[in-house]
Order: sequence, then C-alpha cells, then structure tokens
Amino acid sequence: MGKVTGFIEFDRVGPKYRPVPVRLRDWKEVYEPQDEKEVSEQGARCMDCGIAFCMQGCPLGNRIPVFNDAAYKQNWAEAADQLFSTNNFPEFTGRLCPAPCESACVLGIAADPVTIERIEYEVVEHAFANGFPVSRNTSTRTGKHVCVVGSGPAGLAAAAQLRSVGHEVTVLERNDLIGGLLRYGIPEFKMEKAVLDRRINVMKESGITFKAGVSVGDDGVSLESLRSEYDAVLLAIGSTRPRMIPVNGAELTGVYPAMTYLEASNRAVNTSTTSEIDVKDKNVIILGGGDTGADCLGTAHRQGAKNVIQIEIMDRPPDERPADQPWPTMARLFKTTSAHQEGGERIFSSETLEFKGEGKLQEIVLRDNSTNEIVTKAVDFVFIAAGFVGPELDQVGLNQDQFVTNRATLSVTPDWAVKGLEGKGQVFACGDAVRGQSLIVWAIAEGRSAASGIDAYLQGKPSTLPAPVEPYSLSW
Repeated sequence: MGKVTGFIEFDRVGPKYRPVPVRLRDWKEVYEPQDEKEVSEQGARCMDCGIAFCMQGCPLGNRIPVFNDAAYKQNWAEAADQLFSTNNFPEFTGRLCPAPCESACVLGIAADPVTIERIEYEVVEHAFANGFPVSRNTSTRTGKHVCVVGSGPAGLAAAAQLRSVGHEVTVLERNDLIGGLLRYGIPEFKMEKAVLDRRINVMKESGITFKAGVSVGDDGVSLESLRSEYDAVLLAIGSTRPRMIPVNGAELTGVYPAMTYLEASNRAVNTSTTSEIDVKDKNVIILGGGDTGADCLGTAHRQGAKNVIQIEIMDRPPDERPADQPWPTMARLFKTTSAHQEGGERIFSSETLEFKGEGKLQEIVLRDNSTNEIVTKAVDFVFIAAGFVGPELDQVGLNQDQFVTNRATLSVTPDWAVKGLEGKGQVFACGDAVRGQSLIVWAIAEGRSAASGIDAYLQGKPSTLPAPVEPYSLSW
C-alpha cells in the first residue's frame, strides 16, 4: 500500500466522455484519454485490505491490490506482469466487464469503490505501448494438438493457455472473421476492433493457428472427424439461441433478435457500408434493459434513429444497494451507460402483448404493469434483447436434446469433459455453452479452467495451469 491516506485524499474519478455530438458522428470508443497522474491517484485509493474482497469478486482472481499499487507508483511493467498472470485479455475486460470486483471493493462500503476496471485498462494499454510482455509463451513442445471450436473470449483464453504450456492449438470459427461475440456482438464504440485484431496477432505470433469460415457439422468437418484428427477438442460455442417473445406478430418484418441487429451493424462498420438493418429516421423500440439493450441503443443513435425507446419488463432498479443484496454481492442497481447519456427514453414495468402490422411491423401493444393500462405505440423496428436459451448444439453436429443439463447447457465433468463423449479425442466444453449467458470475465475464467483440465488429460498428470473456477453446474 504505497499511499496510506490515498482513499481519504482522492475521490473516485473516471475518464471523461467524448462530447455526445462528437461521438455520435463516428463509431470510436466513447472515452477521452485519462491523465496519467489521475490514474496514479486512483490506484492510490486502494486500501490493500487484509482480506481483498475485490479478488474474491473477480472470477479470475486478479491480484487487484498489487497492480493498483504498481499503478499508483507508475510501475507499469510490474502492474502488467501481475495482471497478465491471471488474465489473458485485460484489454477486453478493462473495456467490457461490469466489474464485480468493484461491487466487492471494501472502500465501496462507505465511499465510491476504486476504479479497478479502468486501472486495468490503463495497465494493459501501457504494456502494449511500451513493449512489455502481453502473453505467456514457451519454447516447450508437447507433441499434442488441440482443436478449439469457437473464437469468443472463452475459446481464445483456452487457446492461449494451452499454447503457453507447449500444445499445438488450432481455433475454428464459423464466421468469416475470428473473434466470435467480441467481433460481431460488441459495438465498435465499446471496443474498437483494432483492439481485438491486435490480440489475435499476438496469438498468431505465439504459434496458434486460426481458421475462419469453418462450420463444424457442415463443410465436410464433423465433430467425429475432429476427434480422430486431434488429441482433444474444446467446444467454446457460446449460448447463441436468442430468447424471443412468443406473442402474435413476432414473425413480422422489423422484429429482430438484438444480436442480429448488432451483427449487421458491426459488419457494416467493418466494411464502411450501410447496415442491412438501418434505422435511420425510424422509430425504434428495444425490449430488454440490460447491456445488450444498451448496445442496441447506442447503435441506433449512431445510425440516426428518429426516436428510440428501451423497455424493461422489470421494475426500475434502485439507485442504492438494497438490503437483500448486501455488500460484497453484485447488486442490481439502476445503471446509466454512455448510450443512455446520448438520448432515448426508458420505460420500466411494461410487458409486450402483441406486434401489429401488414407483413411489416407498424405497432407494438404493451401493458403497463404498474397501472395495468394497455398502450399502443407506432414503431418501425423492435430489437429483442431478452437473453439467450442455450448453445446451438446442432452447429457442431450434436442433438439439441442430448449432452445437456436441465438448463439446456452442455453437461460437463469437474474436469470440463462433456459427459457422454468420452474416448479418443476427448471433447471438452466451457464458457456460455456450459454456464449459460454470462459475463466476459466468467468466459475467460472458464476458458482458463478448461485449459487446465485439457492439459491434465493430455499429460496424464495434474496440470500446472491455474483453474480459477469450476463448472457452473457443480456449484448450484
């Protein structure tokens, strides 16, 4: 703890946002650079608690007090070394994670918590800018070859870990470019894709092979053929079946899953073209009040929507931590994102009853659950951000009703092996395909843990790789 009184001297200060009129004219990230002295002061606010609850709040077990102190001292090399020891991709989590570590920060009991996520961002960006090591590499070669199916955060984390102990790794991705959800589900204004490409290049340089545009189950590539070709196969295929709203009119043109809209927009931004789903000068309603809904909101603003409403079926969350969600839990609180600051209306406690239109969406019928009033609104596009209901197992040639838990996720052993697929070329699984729709930090933690299980299987002895979490089905 370098600054004993830091938490008393300094208030919580995050980076400033770029002005709304400016940032709505492009797709760049929304923050201005933060002054290095200011970042140092934020690191000084960390109290280096005797029991670091922030580390318990982080699924990766990041050594938060250590890199906070190093950031305070502006010892960026030490901070980076500590951060990369537990997190393969802090440049992703430092931009995209909702920071359960900050909810568990002891300082947060009586004041604003430490800006842990942003300090993480600064540490990794300093590492890249100064040429510090940003991955763990080895000259060892085990002669074992692993195939990772899926290139989202879980698959990439597992690939990086397996490569770090000398296994050959090939990553398959059904989309045309590597990155999975990071590529096509995250808007550019939250993470510019140059950040993703930078990391993929690092992984390529380490010897990992990437193959995009390969759909297992199609293209003559079956899961069984992968099992015969590789020593182990990891399914990191995500939870990509969208939860729709089963009401009349759901089939109308103009009603889309949120991820369909976000993918179309990301593809358009990547190619400097107009999106296939363009809401310029249109009335838009987003059903779902979470982060994906906010991503749709910010996207609609940048496309020039006439009017945008975000509707949540739940009541408005409280502004302060409620008694039934005590510290250090990650409480459900009212959240204002950068997209909400840019405009739009938010409505809570409203339920969708029907979509109306002649072939194309024209109206939505809602019930205000607080007053029981029925409301009809004119609308051109509805984007449903109501979550997901499990992995698309048919995409890898598996029956949708086999090998699953009662939550429709893949059933795995404590070592992350898929139950029912034992034998040569053992099949493993991790990430949202096992846990269900969750946070990026959980995906990375599960990828690291699955890599440990695979390494132990390949080596025939306990792995030296860390396993920060166990499969979700074993903990509930």
